[in-house]
Amino acid sequence: MAKTRELCKDIRDKIVDLHKAGMGYRTIGKQLGEKATTVGAIIRKWKMIKMTVNHPQSGAPCKISPRGASMIMRKVRDQPRTTRQDLVNDLKRAGTTVSKKTISNTLRRHGLKYCSARKVPLLKPAHVQAHLKFANDHLDDPEEEFEKVMWSDETKLELLGLNSLAVFGGSSMSTTKNTIPTVKHGGGNIILWGCFSTKGTGRLHRIEERMDGAMYREILANNLPPSLRALKMGRGSETHSQGN
Repeated sequence: MAKTRELCKDIRDKIVDLHKAGMGYRTIGKQLGEKATTVGAIIRKWKMIKMTVNHPQSGAPCKISPRGASMIMRKVRDQPRTTRQDLVNDLKRAGTTVSKKTISNTLRRHGLKYCSARKVPLLKPAHVQAHLKFANDHLDDPEEEFEKVMWSDETKLELLGLNSLAVFGGSSMSTTKNTIPTVKHGGGNIILWGCFSTKGTGRLHRIEERMDGAMYREILANNLPPSLRALKMGRGSETHSQGN
């Protein structure tokens, strides 16, 4: 039978604290990334002996000391784009040799996960302010108003895209430091214009030349009206472009 993974004291104490707060086994397990059966065993042991410490056991001790674990936790929280190999190298320089799997296990026990950074458009401060103003101006608009809106935008599709960059994060991965800014134009490949509304997607147009104002107006004239008719949006509909 395979040896079960031993939880550190911090996680055991956290399980007990959440149990005292009224959480059930499954809820605690889901929040901490542990099995409900493991949570139950720890709580039952605590009820019997009022302790969460582990009895001494034979076998190899944990390779990452509590101080080392705190160090890597602090780094991935301050720099979410840190990779597992970066952490392996940091620990090696400090005199501790571990594998990337050990890094993953340690971080998972502390509630962090390893995933790929989201790619988002690179926005200038003026774009950010304009988007924020638009959102604030329409914050109280009824939902029915947005059913009359057709949104359009352009984007570049990378045929040979960048490799994903690993980041570590908890429950929310949408903050600025957990994303990779991307440039919408430049570098070639395929550039597309498209539109959509709450009723569905409209036409898709491939841009094969360098786009200027005249070309953009021509794209709108040739594609927006047919899209509005196809989606039966009717008169009074609005169009909004999200281009930079």
